[in-house]
This record gives sequence, C-alpha cells and structure tokens, in this order.
Amino acid sequence: MAMTGASFSGLAVGVDSRIRLSSILGQTVKSQCSANCPPGSRKIPGKSLAPCCYACVPCSHGEISNRTDMENCYKCEDNEWPNQEKTLCIEKQIEFLSYADDPLTLISIISSVILFIIAAVILGIFISFRDTPVVRANNHTLSFLLLVSIKLSFLSVFLFLGRPVDITCMLRQTSFGITFSIAVSCVLAKTLMVSIAFKATKPGSPWRKWVGVKLANGLVFNLSLIQFLISVIWLVIAPPYVEHNTHSEPRKIIIQCNEGSVVAFYIVLSYMGLLASVSFIVAFLARSLPDSFNEAKYITFSMLLFCSVWITMIPACLSTKGKYMVAVEIFAIISSSCGLLFCIFLPKCYIILFKQEMNSKQYLLGKCNT
Repeated sequence: MAMTGASFSGLAVGVDSRIRLSSILGQTVKSQCSANCPPGSRKIPGKSLAPCCYACVPCSHGEISNRTDMENCYKCEDNEWPNQEKTLCIEKQIEFLSYADDPLTLISIISSVILFIIAAVILGIFISFRDTPVVRANNHTLSFLLLVSIKLSFLSVFLFLGRPVDITCMLRQTSFGITFSIAVSCVLAKTLMVSIAFKATKPGSPWRKWVGVKLANGLVFNLSLIQFLISVIWLVIAPPYVEHNTHSEPRKIIIQCNEGSVVAFYIVLSYMGLLASVSFIVAFLARSLPDSFNEAKYITFSMLLFCSVWITMIPACLSTKGKYMVAVEIFAIISSSCGLLFCIFLPKCYIILFKQEMNSKQYLLGKCNT
C-alpha cells in the first residue's frame, strides 16, 4: 500500500494515520481487515465490508472444515457426523435393542421368560387335570392349543431383540401374526362353542348337530390358514429386510427392519383386529349365559384388553423411532398375551387347585339347574 504525504506536523487529505505511524515505527503494514476463520467455519464475503474483507460463519449441520480460512465446508459421509467443534467427522452411534447393557432388552427378556414359564405351568396343570369338568367344559383341545400359541408369542419377543438381520426381520412380524391369529381363533371358537352349547340344551334344538370338536377345530384351522397365506404372500412379494436408517436421527445409525410392504403389515394387523373384534362381540353377547357357561365373561375382558393394547400401539409406534418403537411392539405382544393367559386361565386354575369341590359334574349340574 503506497504512502502519500511527507509532513510530520500533519496528515495530507486521505492518508491513514495508522500507516504513517507504522512506517515511522518500522512495523510491517497489514492490509487484512478481517480475522482468520478458524477450523469448523468458512468465510463468506461481507456485504457491508470492503471487497477484500469477509465474515466467518460456522459450518452447517453435517459439515466440517479442518483448516483456517476455508471457503467451503465438506459434508461428512452418511455413517459419520461432525464432532462438537465441526473439525472432524466421527462415526455415528449405532442403535438397536442390543443384548449388551440395554435395560429395555433386559426387561423384555425377564418378562418373556417368566411369563413363558407361567404359561408352561398352567399348561401342565391343564394336562394333569384334563379329565376334570372344568378343563373339559369347553373343548380342552382348544385350551391346549391356545396355551401353546401364547407360549410361542412370548418366545417371539426374542426375534425383536439383538441386531436385526434379514431372517429375523422376516420372521418377527409373520411369526407373531400367525401365533396371535391361532390364539384369537381359538378364543373365537371357544366363544362360539359356548353359545352353541347353551342353545343346544333346549329340547329339539337344531344347534345340537353343531356341538362337537369338529366345528371348533375346523374354524381354528381355516381362520389361521388365512393369516398364514397372507404372511406367505407378503414374504414372496415384498419381504421385510434390514435397513440402516441414517436420516431419522442425525447422530445415530438406526439398524431396523423395513417392513417391505407397509400394506401387507397393516393387513396382518387388520386381520388380527377383525378376529379380536368378532370374538369380543360374540363373547359380550354371551356374557349373561348361566354360570356353567360363564367363560364368555373372561373372554370378553381378555378381548377388550387385547383390542385396547393394539389400538394404542399403532399411534405409539408412529410417534417413536429406533429401538423405542421396537420396545413398544414388544410391550404390545407381552401385554396382550398376558390378557389372554390370565383372564381366561387363572380363574380355572384357581378352581382346579383351591376349589376342587367346584370341579365336579354335580356342582356344574347344580349350577345349571339353578
């Protein structure tokens, strides 16, 4: 920069006094009018500044700069995220329901194992007392099948835990869909048999030809087969698969199962909901039957709980992400299975173990006559 004017007593017009003093003192004159932009930022031209001046702005989300006075920031890879200073890209945190040090996983494992054991004990009690009136009152074969399907639903929780892979993604939704359809089909068949059995007690009733295990077993088989076919079509056309979600949360990679076909997933849920709704309606209508046929009362409450859980699960899943969405689905599976297990079978276990005088034909006939 040139210096004009030579008078020490005053400054010529347009001469910078700081330049004159710097020259006098023997210092180097600097023409920089802006501070250096540190790493983690970039420089942009200042609108209200001289052309040679600039301003510093921080790098945008997901970008870094690792040198001074960089004009551009660089975007991190999809599996990386800037550190706090935005000077270095670091690996994103991987998120899923891990078996290691995750309280949600621990709670799920403990709950499912304990409930599986309880269901196994109840099944053992029913097998041991299979010839008693309480067990045989309403198709003990369906009761055994219902207990087995409930046990399998508790075990299906483990398909939702750990790092997802393609096979577990395909099995987790279809397995719980099929096992729950078997369970709810058993409940529906038991409820219908309660109503038919009561109507068949009237003299000359045409319903007598429908009493028996063939109708109930055929109903369970066909209703479960529909869900099985839906699941097979789903797996053939658009099977679920593992997805690395890098966009839902900026600092995390969520390893999750993509359903493949959202339509198929909701068809599976809708079919279960249809079975549960029909079971609830039939059980509700049959709730006022005589005491010897009062299983409908417990089925009504279990179906009400079942429907309530799955209705609330849908908005809960839509409002959560990552492992918390999986935890919501696990909670729905466990709680709805508990509703079936405890509402339907605990009253009978209480009679079998502690009220043995009620577990007799004489008692049931007496209740029916009154």
